[in-house]
Amino acid sequence: MPAESPQTAGSVPPANLQRQAEAAYLGLAVGDALGATVEFLTPREIRCAFAAQHGIHREIVGGGWLHLPPGQVTDDTTMSLALGEAILQRDGTVEAQACARAFDAWMRGKPVDIGNTVRRNLMRFRRHGNPQVPPSEHDAGNGAAMRVLPVALALHDADERTLCDAVRVQAHVTHHNAESDAACEFLVLALHDGLHGTTLRRLYRERIHPFVNRHPQFRYRPRRAENPSGYVVHTLHAVLQALLDTGSFEECLIDVVNRGGDADTTGAIAGMLAGVLYGLESIPLRWLRALNPDIRARCRGQARALIERRHSPNTASTYATNSYGRSDA
Repeated sequence: MPAESPQTAGSVPPANLQRQAEAAYLGLAVGDALGATVEFLTPREIRCAFAAQHGIHREIVGGGWLHLPPGQVTDDTTMSLALGEAILQRDGTVEAQACARAFDAWMRGKPVDIGNTVRRNLMRFRRHGNPQVPPSEHDAGNGAAMRVLPVALALHDADERTLCDAVRVQAHVTHHNAESDAACEFLVLALHDGLHGTTLRRLYRERIHPFVNRHPQFRYRPRRAENPSGYVVHTLHAVLQALLDTGSFEECLIDVVNRGGDADTTGAIAGMLAGVLYGLESIPLRWLRALNPDIRARCRGQARALIERRHSPNTASTYATNSYGRSDA
């Protein structure tokens, strides 16, 4: 793990929360765009494809199985933006019906990519109108975890219980599964800590270590996670290894996407975490310039809008009323 930053936890003044929020959102989008190029490739295939770059994929160039133009993002970023709009339209509240309608409108817009679980359960919403799917052992993918950032930003001044309740509301529109819930809760709390100035070392001590002790399936040692699947446990193995084994935003993202597999999502999740921990200045300017300009502007604008929201005193009771079952995370 890299050495302790001179920044101390809790030292980020309120005026800088916007910059932290922007760093997280742009980190998500940059990681998504970088990882999309090598999604579904194995590490060996990546080394061969990028032999001229010493076997390492390190630039936002588009392509991949989706044949994306340079700087384009996938469902990780666009679904997060859809969720953020739903939260803003509800004055900062994460409301199940609003989330479901936003995700359904996103799917009707024919996104460049969509996960099987997301598609299946949004089609269920169209048929039945229920914005919360029943619990399922088949819904342990990473599709809910990849989009938790807007919840962390909108409720940055909320307590842990409220954050966890709210993040499950958006998750259960498409993924109602204990492992997905645990991952979503961990991520929203880690992002909350980052927004309020925690260091990577403190995040490990106070958030990561207790999390894997409570949920041993998420233990990410000793084996290196390569070619991670869309299973949320595999996703977090790769993300946590990359985050803890590197010392900068750039190193973290290059590490995680070169593992291949579901690289757009591991890149997006690692990007939001590394962004909020290392700050806006840590994101390489060449990556920001390569990002699609419209996506870059939307991420910046939504980050600012969400961070300005203030949850009402009734927020906690709202989520408790709408809760569909807590996990133990």
